[in-house]
Amino acid sequence: MEHAVTEQALVFATAALTAVYVLSADSDELRLTETAGGPRALYGLPTSYPLSGRSPVADAFRTGRPQWSTSEKLAAYGENAPRALPADMSLGTLPLGADGRRLGCLVVVYPGDGFDAEQRNFLELYADQIAAQLKAGTQAQAAGGGAADRGGPLSVLRSALDHLHVGSFTLVLNTGRIDADAQLLELVDITPDAFDGRVETLLAHTVPEDLPALMSIVEPGQLTLGGRDLEFRIRRPSGELRWLRLCCRIQGDAVGTPERLLGLVADASYLRPTADEVSRVQRLSAALANAMTVRDVSLVVTAALHEPLGADRVALAELEGDRLVVTALDPPERGAWPGMWRSEWRSEWPDVPLRALPTLEAALHEGRISLLPSGGGLEPGLADMGAGGLAVLPLPAQGRVVGVCLVGWQKPHAFCPEERSLLTATAGLVGQALMRAHAYDAEHELATMLQRSLLPRRLPELPGGVAVARYLPAMSGLEVGGDWYDVIPLPNGHVALVIGDVQGHSAGAATIMGQIRTAIRAYAVEGHPPDVVVCHANRLLVGMETELFATCAYVELDMEEGDAWFVRAGHLPPLLRHPDGSTEEVEVEGGPPLGVLADAEYAMTAVGLAPGTVLALLTDGLVESASLPLDDGLLRVRGALSDADPSDAGRLADLLLGDLSRRDDDVALLLLRYDGMKVRPTRAGWAVWRLPDAVMHARRFTGRTLRSWGVSKEADMVLLVVSELVTNALVHTQGPVRLDLTLAGDRLRVAVSDSSPRAPAKPVLVDWESTGGRGLLLVEAMSTTWGSVPVSGGKQVWSEVVVAHRPDGTDGANGAGGPAGTGGEAGGAAGRMGGGAVDGAG
Repeated sequence: MEHAVTEQALVFATAALTAVYVLSADSDELRLTETAGGPRALYGLPTSYPLSGRSPVADAFRTGRPQWSTSEKLAAYGENAPRALPADMSLGTLPLGADGRRLGCLVVVYPGDGFDAEQRNFLELYADQIAAQLKAGTQAQAAGGGAADRGGPLSVLRSALDHLHVGSFTLVLNTGRIDADAQLLELVDITPDAFDGRVETLLAHTVPEDLPALMSIVEPGQLTLGGRDLEFRIRRPSGELRWLRLCCRIQGDAVGTPERLLGLVADASYLRPTADEVSRVQRLSAALANAMTVRDVSLVVTAALHEPLGADRVALAELEGDRLVVTALDPPERGAWPGMWRSEWRSEWPDVPLRALPTLEAALHEGRISLLPSGGGLEPGLADMGAGGLAVLPLPAQGRVVGVCLVGWQKPHAFCPEERSLLTATAGLVGQALMRAHAYDAEHELATMLQRSLLPRRLPELPGGVAVARYLPAMSGLEVGGDWYDVIPLPNGHVALVIGDVQGHSAGAATIMGQIRTAIRAYAVEGHPPDVVVCHANRLLVGMETELFATCAYVELDMEEGDAWFVRAGHLPPLLRHPDGSTEEVEVEGGPPLGVLADAEYAMTAVGLAPGTVLALLTDGLVESASLPLDDGLLRVRGALSDADPSDAGRLADLLLGDLSRRDDDVALLLLRYDGMKVRPTRAGWAVWRLPDAVMHARRFTGRTLRSWGVSKEADMVLLVVSELVTNALVHTQGPVRLDLTLAGDRLRVAVSDSSPRAPAKPVLVDWESTGGRGLLLVEAMSTTWGSVPVSGGKQVWSEVVVAHRPDGTDGANGAGGPAGTGGEAGGAAGRMGGGAVDGAG
C-alpha cells in the first residue's frame, strides 16, 4: 500500500517518474537509491552519475541550483543526457542539502514542455523535506542504527510527503467505493473509525460552493484518461476554512475504459499566505503606495526585507540596457560590502556588462525568482554578496524586468515557504513601485524646472537686513502651482517684499503666477507706491480674461528708517516677531483678490519696525489643511516664530516649515529680519533748472557736497560723470531734471532723473569726426557700475563710484568744482555746447 501511495504522490506534480540520487561514500559519484513511478529504464535514467562529468544531475549538485531542462536543453548534454527520454518529456533536477552540506539530488521526469511555477514550488518544497529525511537517516546510520531498517527503500520519499501533509486515495468508479489513507482523513478532519469508505462522507465536509467543481471530475460525460487538478475548501468543526488541493488521474482498464481515479489531496496553505504574511505584504504595499521617488522605494524595500528576514545585505538595482545601476545598499556602511561593490560604490555596478554575471543574467532573462543556497558555486560578485544564501528577485513591471533585488545571508540560510511567498509578492510590488516612482521623478523634475524658472534664483543682499525664502510644491497632482515670492530692491534704500498665491495647481496657474510676479516687479521698480502697484496688478489680471484669481501681500520697507507700508489683496495677514519675542498679526485692511474686480481699491497700512524685528509672509499651505484649521495653523506658526532664535534666518525658516512630509498644497514662506543700518547713507539733491549754465550749477553743487563729505581724491571723476549725465538729460528730454547724490560706506551714487521713459543707449560706433556720442562711454569708463531704472513718469540713470572719504569733511581740493581747468566754467561751456551728450539717447 505504501508503494502505491508514493506513486500516487507523483500525481500532485503530474510527474511520470521520481528518483533520488545520493552522494557515494567516496564522494565521486551520485548513486540511485530510490524511485517511484514508471520503470526507470523506460526513461533512460542510469544507476549513477559521475561528479566529474557533465550532466543535469551533476550540474545541479555542483551549483546548488535546480536545473529545469526541456528536451532542447537536454540535447545539449549529448551522451550525458538520459538516452531513452522521449522528445516530449522534461527533466527537473533539484539539489538535496542540509546545513550547508550537499547530500544528493532529486530527479523528476515530467510529461510536457517544462515545469510551471506551481510545480517548481511544490517540487522545491518536496526536495527540502527529502533532504531533511536524508540528513536524519545519515545521523541515525552514524549512530549505529543503520538506514535500511527505518522502513525500506521508499521511506524517504514517503516521509517527505507526510511532512508536506499530502494524503492519497483510490476511487473505484463503478462502485463508488474509496480507499483513503490516514493523512487524507486527517486533512478533512475525519477520524479513521468514523470513515465508512463512501465518497459522500468526504464530500459532506466540503464547502457547498465547491461541490460542483469536485463532482464534475467524475461526471460520466467528463471522464477522460489523464489528470486534472483543482483547489477546494473544507469547513473544520471549529468553523475555520481550510484550503486543499486535489490532483487526480483517471486510469483505464485493458481496453481504455475509465476504471479508477487515483487522487492526491494536499494542504494548500503553503500556496496561500498566512495571516502574518498577508499583513506583512499589506504593510509593504501601503508603504510603497506612499513612496513617491525611487529613493523612497529603495528605503521601503530595504526596511521590509533586511530585519524581517534576518538578512545581512540587501541591494536594489535598476536595469538600464545591459547594466545595473544601484539605487540602495543596506547596510549603508561601505566596509560591509565585498570588494567589487566597494570599488564602484553608489555608481554603476558591476563595471562590466551584465553578461559577465551569467547567474544574474539568467535570472533576469527568465524573470523568475532564484533562491540560491550556500556553496552554489556562484561568480565572485554574487558569492561574496551572500555566502550562506542569496535570493535573486527580478522586478517585473509592464511585461518586462525593470530591476533586481538581491538579498544575501552570511550564515547558511534555509528558504521556508513563508519567505518564498513574501519574496514573490515583494518582487511584483517593487517592480510596479519603481515604474511609478520613475514617472513621478520625471514629472517632478519637469515641474521643479518650471517652478524654478518662475521663482527668483536667489534673493538680493539687503543693507540692514536679511531675507530668506522657502518653497515646497504640493505632493499631489502636478507639482507646480501658483505660490510665488519676490524681493525687489528699490531706490533710496527701500525694498519691496511680495508673496502671493494663484488659484489651483496646474501649468495654467504657474503661467499666471509668472506673469503677475513679473508685472508687480515692473510696477514696483517704476517707483509706484504699494497701493498703486497692487491696483495695477489687479487690472492686469482682470484684463487677461482668465478664470483664475490670485491673492497677494505686498510690503515696501524703508531699510534706513524701518518704516513699512503694507497692502493686502485677499491674502493672509503678515506676521511680526518683535525683538522681545512677542508676535502679532499685522492688521491690514486689505481688499479682494487680484482678478476679481477691475475697480477694486486697496488700502495701505503703515507700521514702524524696530531693529531686530522679523517679518513673515506666508501662503495658506503652511497654516491650513484638511486636518488643520487656519486659526490653529497661524497660532502654530506664531508659537514657532516666538520660540525660535532669529539670529539664523535660514534655520528659522526651516523651523517654521515644521513637518510637511505630506502636503496637499504649495507652501511659500518669505522672512525678512530687519537689523537696521549701522551706517546710514548720506543724501543730497538738486533740482536742475533748464538754464544755459545748468551744468555749471550742478557741478558746483556736487563739488560743495563732496567737500562736505570729505571726498577729494575721486572728485574729478564724479564731476565728469555729473556733467555727462546732466547734459544728456537736458539735451534729450523735456520736463524737470533732478540730481541726487548718495554716499553709503565707500560707495558714492550719482543719479539723474528725468521725465522721459526711454532708456539711454550706448553708441555702437563712434568715429574721430563725431561731435557727440561719447558721453555714456565716459560714464561707463569712470564708474564702478552704472545703469538705468524706470521711475514714475520717467527714468533714472545712475552711476556708482568707489570713493575714499574723510568723515570730518576736511578737504584739500581747490576751487568750487575741483582742480583748475575742471571748474564750473568748463561745466557751463559743456552745458551750452551740449558736449558729452549721447545722440539719440533719451
